[in-house]
Amino acid sequence: MKYSDLLSKSPSETEIQRYLADGNQTAITIRIPKNLKEAAVEAAELKGMSFSAYIRNCLIADLSSGR
Repeated sequence: MKYSDLLSKSPSETEIQRYLADGNQTAITIRIPKNLKEAAVEAAELKGMSFSAYIRNCLIADLSSGR
């Protein structure tokens, strides 16, 4: 199932979050300004999580709200 297919079924926010968090992990490379990366690492540390976990949480929060 694709993300757009899921949205067409009017799922709850919890169902969307579950869909986005499930599945196999994949490695990606992104290019962002060094200052942005360093700020995100600091923000993640303040929340007690890794940079990767912080990015995943941000993506899930953005994709599961405000359809």
